[in-house]
Amino acid sequence: MNPLEIIAVALGIANVGLLVRRSIWNYPFGMAMVALYLVIFWQARLYGEAVLQVFFFVAQGWGWWLWARAGGLTQMVAVAWMGWPARLAVLVLVTTSALGIGWAMARFTDAALPYADATIAGASVVAQVLLALRRVENWALWIAIDVLSVGVYVSRGLHLTAGLYAVFLGLAVAGLVQWAKAARSGETVAA
Repeated sequence: MNPLEIIAVALGIANVGLLVRRSIWNYPFGMAMVALYLVIFWQARLYGEAVLQVFFFVAQGWGWWLWARAGGLTQMVAVAWMGWPARLAVLVLVTTSALGIGWAMARFTDAALPYADATIAGASVVAQVLLALRRVENWALWIAIDVLSVGVYVSRGLHLTAGLYAVFLGLAVAGLVQWAKAARSGETVAA
């Protein structure tokens, strides 16, 4: 069992658990987790997801800054829904990035699962941006990503990480429920 994977799993559970609660303190845990997963995914030849961790590290810093500006240091942040044009744009962006990145990885690398890896990577970039912008729909996208990720990680022998993403799946469902309720009520009570 890879000790880095064990530590990354623990950090990931803390990260997403705090996200569900809309706590800004999710970000330090997330940044540490993605730093470890950069190494883990590279070793598993999941290059799209390895490079994705660099993006996640930067995006986590950006999200931390945005949430702090939104009052997240002293209270939970407010969240909102996207409109239908934005939802359609997200769907098109995820589809085109998955196909384009998948083709490039299949053609130019020895990636283990290029199209699945690309779908997870492309959708994760979009979901992370939506998360930083505090849009409820980020959770629906994370649910789809988590389902696909569990299968990919099992196929690559990353069983602890597959278990983590099964936990993430449950937390994403809880996040969707919590954030939808908060968006309806405009809730931003003190943490």
